[in-house]
Parts: sequence; structure tokens; C-alpha cells
Amino acid sequence: MNEKVKEIEQRFLRDEAADFSIGDTVRVHVRIREGEKERTQAFEGTVLARQGNGPNETFTVRRVTSGIGVERIFPVSSPNVQSIVVTRRGKARRAKLYYLRKRTGKSAKTKAKDIQ
Repeated sequence: MNEKVKEIEQRFLRDEAADFSIGDTVRVHVRIREGEKERTQAFEGTVLARQGNGPNETFTVRRVTSGIGVERIFPVSSPNVQSIVVTRRGKARRAKLYYLRKRTGKSAKTKAKDIQ
């Protein structure tokens, strides 16, 4: 890749590394602007996928609210993403967990990872 492009991308990378993986349950704190007001909203769910690398990396989080599945895609390096907190480590044997979209109830969860 061009050196100038790499140099520009380095400015937008976050210092703290996002330490979560596919299958983890995360709480993402997102800064939301409504008019002139600004507030923080938490979105908690299971990480289905991570795509890209560097400043272009994104991850997809899914949660079920009132029986309706809601998915949001967040850029890892976005200034609007204040923090990413891992609430539960999940065990996944695939890179993308899109099959969870078709499941409901307990079968829509991932197994907990043994922490050693």
C-alpha cells in the first residue's frame, strides 16, 4: 500500500486495542448527537462478525429486543464509539455467526468460554 495512505490511516487508529472476538457479548457505548445535545447510549449484544483491518475495521453486534432482532455495525476506530466492554466471553468455531439470526431462545446463544 502507498506510504502516504498508511501515514494518514495511522492518525485515525485507536491507541487501545479492541480486545474482543466473535461470539463475545459486548456492551458498546455510543455517542449520539440529537440537535445540540449529546448523550451516550449502550448497545449490548453478541458479536456476529468482524470485517476489515486497520481504521476500516468494523464489527456487527446483534441483540433481540421484544422478540425483534436488531443488528448494528460499528467501526472499531470511530470517535463516536466511546468504549467496548466485554460482558461475557463466548466460544465460537466460525469466523461469522450469521446462523444465529435464524435461532431463537437459548439456541441463539454461544457457549461460555472457559477462562484459564
